[in-house]
Amino acid sequence: MSFAHWMASSPPQDTVQEKDLENMHKSSLRLSFLPPIFISESHFKDINELHRLEDDLVEAGGLLSYNLHEAKIVLTRVLNKKRITMDLRSKDCYTDEVLVVKDVCAADTVTDPAAGHKAKKGKLAEGYEDGKKETEESILHEVSTDSETEDEHKPRIKSAKRKRVGSPVEQDPNKAYFSNPYIKVLKWEWFTDSQKQDRVLPIEPYLLYQGQIIDKPEDPKTPGKGSSFTARTKTPQSILERARADAENDTSSPVQQRSNRKLGQIGGGRVSAPFQTTPHSKRAALLHQTTSEHDLGQSSDLPEMPPWVQNDVKYACQRSTPADPPNAAFIAQLDKIKLARLLTGDEIGVRAYSTSIAALAAYPHKLSTGREILLLPGCDAKIANLYVEFANYGKIQEAEDAENNEELKVQKLFYNIWGVGATTARDFYKEKGWRDLDDVVEYGWQTLTRVQQIGVKYYDEFLLPIPRSEVEDIAATIHKHAVKLRDAGIQSLVVGGYRRGKEHCGDVDIILSHPDESKTLNIITDIVASLEQESWITHTLLISTKTSDRGQQTLALNSSSTHGHGFDSLDKALVVWQNPHYTPSTSNPPDSKTKNTNPHRRVDIIISPWKTVGCAVMGWSGGTTFQRDLRRYVRQTYDYKFDSSGVRDRKTGDVVDVDGEAGTMEQAERNVFGALGLEFREPWERCTG
Repeated sequence: MSFAHWMASSPPQDTVQEKDLENMHKSSLRLSFLPPIFISESHFKDINELHRLEDDLVEAGGLLSYNLHEAKIVLTRVLNKKRITMDLRSKDCYTDEVLVVKDVCAADTVTDPAAGHKAKKGKLAEGYEDGKKETEESILHEVSTDSETEDEHKPRIKSAKRKRVGSPVEQDPNKAYFSNPYIKVLKWEWFTDSQKQDRVLPIEPYLLYQGQIIDKPEDPKTPGKGSSFTARTKTPQSILERARADAENDTSSPVQQRSNRKLGQIGGGRVSAPFQTTPHSKRAALLHQTTSEHDLGQSSDLPEMPPWVQNDVKYACQRSTPADPPNAAFIAQLDKIKLARLLTGDEIGVRAYSTSIAALAAYPHKLSTGREILLLPGCDAKIANLYVEFANYGKIQEAEDAENNEELKVQKLFYNIWGVGATTARDFYKEKGWRDLDDVVEYGWQTLTRVQQIGVKYYDEFLLPIPRSEVEDIAATIHKHAVKLRDAGIQSLVVGGYRRGKEHCGDVDIILSHPDESKTLNIITDIVASLEQESWITHTLLISTKTSDRGQQTLALNSSSTHGHGFDSLDKALVVWQNPHYTPSTSNPPDSKTKNTNPHRRVDIIISPWKTVGCAVMGWSGGTTFQRDLRRYVRQTYDYKFDSSGVRDRKTGDVVDVDGEAGTMEQAERNVFGALGLEFREPWERCTG
C-alpha cells in the first residue's frame, strides 16, 4: 500500500480547525421545513470538517442533497461571486444571476434575468441582531415577478402589507426567498450561527448569490483547443451531458428525493468530478414504480430485512460486515467507480460510494431487485439504478469507462507508488506531464520525497501480496526483539487486513504494548535499532515518538501539534523489511556476493500505552469506513472524540476511560466496545472496505 494508503489505514482522526464546530452544543434547531440543501466542498481544507457539517445538518432535520439541480440552498466558503459561479459550473450547474432589489417596503424583490431588465442590487445587511432589527418597518412577504398582463414589461410586485414586529407572518423572514424557484448561495456560517441561536436565521445577511438554473451554454471553443487528453477521449456524447441526464433521471423520482433526504443516506449523486459517465442508454428503468413501491416497506417478494435495515442503522460499527459478502461482484464494480472518484479529486463522491458499499457489504442476502437497495441506509436511487444495469448486463458502463480511461490508468500507476496520494498522482500527470515511472525517474527524481523514491525503487515488490505465513514470521521476529529489549510481559498483536482474515496483505501492521508503561516509553527507537542491526530493516522512513514525547498521555482534544492526529498520535515506525536469510544463487561463484532475492515489504510498528491499548487495537483493526463511522458514532452519541490514543469529552476535554481493567489487548478492545454501547464485532466482521 502506498504511503497515502498507509495513512488511510491508520485510524483517521478528526482534525478540528473551527472551535465553534468543535464545541457546538446539541441544538433544538429544526430545518425540515426548508428546501433541499447542497454543501459545496470548495475551500474546505479539512474534509472531516465538511463531513461534520453534513452530519450536523442532517441531524437538524435538513434535507441534504447531493444534486445541485434539486437543491435550492447552497452552503459555501467561497465568497467571491465570480468564483461562486465557477464553482457551480464545475458541478455542471449553469446559472444566470437574479439580482436582489431592496426597497423600504420590501424584504426582497428579485429581477428575473429572463425578463431582460436591469435592477440595482441592494446592499445586503452585514449582520443580524435578534429583536433589534425593526420596529414598525414594512415587510413584504409575498413577492411575484410575473407580469399580470402580456403588455407589461417590468416585474410587478404585489402590494405590501405592513406588519408589526412579532406578527405571525414576520416569524418567517425567509418565506419570500423560498417562494421563488431560484438557487440561493449562502455563507456556510448561516447554518452554524443558526445552530448557536437555536433558530433559523434570516438568510439575507448571508446571501452571496441568487441564480436561475439554465441549460449549459454552447461551447465556443473549437476541437483541439483543449488538453490533448480531452481531445483523445472525447465521445459523441460528452461526459457532462451524460452525467446530467443521469442526474435528471434520478431526481425526477419521488424515491430519489426520499432517499437523498433519509438521515445519513448518501448516493454519490454529485457530478463534481471531471470523470463521470452514465450507464448504457438502454438501461432498464427502475424508478417508474407504483405508489406502493414508493412506500419502501417490507414486500412479500423481498427477503426478511436484518434488524439494522429495519431500524435504519447508519453506522458501520453497529453491524456485521463479512469479508465475503453475497454481492461481492456488484461491490467490485462500485469500487472501480469509487477509485475513479478518488483519482479525480471527488472526495465527496468517494465518501458517498464508501457509505453505499459498506451497507451493501453488510447486507446478508443476494440482491434480486433494485427495491432492496432503496431500503438500505446509505443507498439511494443512484445505486439502485447501477444495480439494475449490473443485473441486466453483468457490468456497469461507468465502471468500465473508468477502468479503460487512459488518464486514470496513468494516475493509478502513480497512485500505487508508496508515498504518492491521489492529489500527487494528478499533479504528476497534469502538471508535470509524466506518463510512466521512467518519466518520474528521469525528470523528477530529485523532487521526490525519500518515501516516494523508495516507493519507485521497489514498486513491483511492494505490489506483491504478503501471505499470512510471512506476516506471522515478521510479527514473531519483531516480538522476539521487543522481549529481548524489555521482558516477557510485552504483548503484540497483528492488526489491519491480517486480523480481518485476509489471505494476502499489502503490508504488515503490528501493535505492541506492556502493562507497565515504563516498558513502552521510547521502545520504538530501541526496536528499530535492534532490527536494523540484524539487517531485517533495510530502510527506516519514519520514526514517530509523539506518545513518548507527551508522557504517553492521551492526545489533547484541541491539539494542533500533530498532522491529522491519526497519522502520528502514537509512537510508530514506518520501515522497509527484507528477510536477510536467503539461498545464494548456484550460478555465481561461491566466493562472490550474491543479491538477496527476498522481496522488500512494508511494515508499520505501532506502540500503544496499556491504558488506551483497546482504542488502538479497535482503531487499527477495522476497515476504513468502519473507522470513520466509529468516530462519527462516538461523536453523535456521546459528544466524545475517539482516536487510537484514547477518548476525550468534547465539552470538557477530559479523558474518558473506556479500556477498563484488562489482562490482554483483545480484552481491552472488548471493554471499549462495551463502554461505547456497541455490540462486539469480531475483526472479520469489520470488512467495510
